[in-house]
Amino acid sequence: MGDVLVYIEPLAKDDGARMLAFARPLADALGGDLVALVVGEGSGAVAIGVADVVLEIAHPALISYVPEAHQHVVLAAIASRSPSLVLFENTTVGIDLAAWAAAASNLPLVSYCVALESDGTQMTTTSEIYGGQLLASARTTLPAVVAMNSGALPDEPASLGRGERATLAPPVALDHLRTTFVETRLPADTGIDITKAQLLVCVGRGIGGADNLSTAEDLAAALGAEIAASRPVVDSGWLPKARQVGKSGLTVKPRLYLTLGVSGAPEHQEGMRDSELIIAVNKDPGAAIFNIAHYGAVADLFDVAEALTELLAT
Repeated sequence: MGDVLVYIEPLAKDDGARMLAFARPLADALGGDLVALVVGEGSGAVAIGVADVVLEIAHPALISYVPEAHQHVVLAAIASRSPSLVLFENTTVGIDLAAWAAAASNLPLVSYCVALESDGTQMTTTSEIYGGQLLASARTTLPAVVAMNSGALPDEPASLGRGERATLAPPVALDHLRTTFVETRLPADTGIDITKAQLLVCVGRGIGGADNLSTAEDLAAALGAEIAASRPVVDSGWLPKARQVGKSGLTVKPRLYLTLGVSGAPEHQEGMRDSELIIAVNKDPGAAIFNIAHYGAVADLFDVAEALTELLAT
C-alpha cells in the first residue's frame, strides 16, 4: 500500500482543498491513505473532512512561517509515514520546500507538474518547461516528491475520507533553528484593486520600459479598463505590485483580458486563465499566451494599441 502525503500550506486560500482533490484518486489507485500534513494551528479544517489521516503538529517555532522549520517537519512526516508520493503545490512555499524535502530524503523530484499517473511502482508525469513553451514527460520510480502547478488542480471537491487525526512529534531540530521569524511586512495600500475590474489591459516585458507605458494607458483609458502587469514589469519597477497578475500576484477573472507583450508563462496564466475573453498581442508567434487566448495577433504591440485607441476614439 502506498500513502500519498499532501503538505497543506498554512495560508492557502482554499485550505488545501484542491490539492487534496487532486491527491484522492492517486491514493485510491495506490491502495494507501490520503494523508494531510497540517503544520501549526488555525488550518486544516478542509483536511479533516477529506483526508484519511490528518497528521497534525504544533510547536512555538511553527506559529509563523519559517522555511527551515517547515522543512524539518516535512522530513519528519516522510520518515513517519514512508509515503509513495509527497505532494506540494508549486507556489512560493512549495518551491521553498519540495526540492529540500527531496534532497534531504534522497527521493526524486518532479516540479512544474501538470499531469500525474501511477501504476503503483512508477509514475508518469508531464511538466511545463521553458516558461510553458514545452511539455516534458518523465517516468520516475516511487517513492517520489512532486510539485504540482496550481492551474492543474481540480476545482471539484474531493470525496470524503476517514478523517482520522494523528499527532506528529515535533522534531528536535525545531529547538535549534538557524533562522527566526522577525516580522510580517504588508505592501502599502495603493487603493488599487484590479480583481474587481471587468476590463484589463495587461502589459508584459515586451512593452520595453516605463517610458512606453503611456501607449497601454491610453488604450486602457479608451476602453475604460484598468492597467495590469506581468511579473517582469513589476520586478523592473515599471508598475506597482498591486497591478501584478499571476501566481506571485493576483488572480483576476475580468470580462476582457487584453495582453500587450505578455509571453504567458505558466505562473502568469494561473492568475488569468479564467478570464471570459482573452486577447493576446505579441510579436513572437510561439508565445505561450497564444495557447490560451481566444483571439491573438502576431504583431507589434505599439501598432495594435495605437490603432485600437484611435478606433475607439472615433
